[in-house]
Amino acid sequence: METREMRYFVAVAEELHFGRAAQRLGIAQPPLSRAIRQLERRLGAPLLERNSRGVALTEAGTVLLREGRAALDAVEAAERRTRRAAQTAGVVLVTKAGASSELLAKLLDAYAAEPGSVPVDVVLCGVGEQEQHLRDGRADVALLHLPFDSTSGLDFDELHTEGQLLLVPSGHPLSTEPHMRLADIAALPDLPMARWPARDGTYPDGPGPEVRDNTQLLQLIALGRASAVLPESARAHLGGGLAGVPVLDAPKVTTVIAWPPHSRSRAVAGLVQAAARL
Repeated sequence: METREMRYFVAVAEELHFGRAAQRLGIAQPPLSRAIRQLERRLGAPLLERNSRGVALTEAGTVLLREGRAALDAVEAAERRTRRAAQTAGVVLVTKAGASSELLAKLLDAYAAEPGSVPVDVVLCGVGEQEQHLRDGRADVALLHLPFDSTSGLDFDELHTEGQLLLVPSGHPLSTEPHMRLADIAALPDLPMARWPARDGTYPDGPGPEVRDNTQLLQLIALGRASAVLPESARAHLGGGLAGVPVLDAPKVTTVIAWPPHSRSRAVAGLVQAAARL
């Protein structure tokens, strides 16, 4: 299969409409339809069900959509990494803004002290974005947090595991509690849990405010408009009217350093080894 055919199919499979897919691709609809029919003949399987109500994916089409997205991501990642390798000898590390700040600082200092170290470009991104940066080639290595991020298809080393805290305003009655449980948090009437966006950018239903980054979240908590359960390392941000109460039954959060399994970069290897020694 050609990458052109794969892009055509993914566009149709995502739009479920040949006209919208053709407009998205910047081509006419007839050649798009011919390309999809040719792809179906080559694979020996129908990928789409066409009827008067529109277009739907067959089981084979669902498989090709999943695999096709991964294949196109891999091609784009190869292009990005190749261009960066020609332009710089450095390494790009991506992490969520405001997360693992102390660990990141120690890691950068430890790696910089190693013989043969190269410049590290740190990219601070939004919630859940660091994984995609790593997969699509915008970054060489990432700090991820389990169970919130996925390491499927990546190589990784575990660096640190910690419990979680409920963050509340420092003057709130709960701020003096020695600990809490998740059931207690769900019953809080005056401090709704802040809502983070899902991978598709949509927010779950709920009374709490929508947040996009840690700075916004911490300010809302300090104002008494929200609460949040965050890793214990969030204690570093407890100045400015915030208090943290341990949540005994919250899932543990494990910070990992992850990289593509096919990476042969000495700089990535050196950074990972420095992280492991920490």
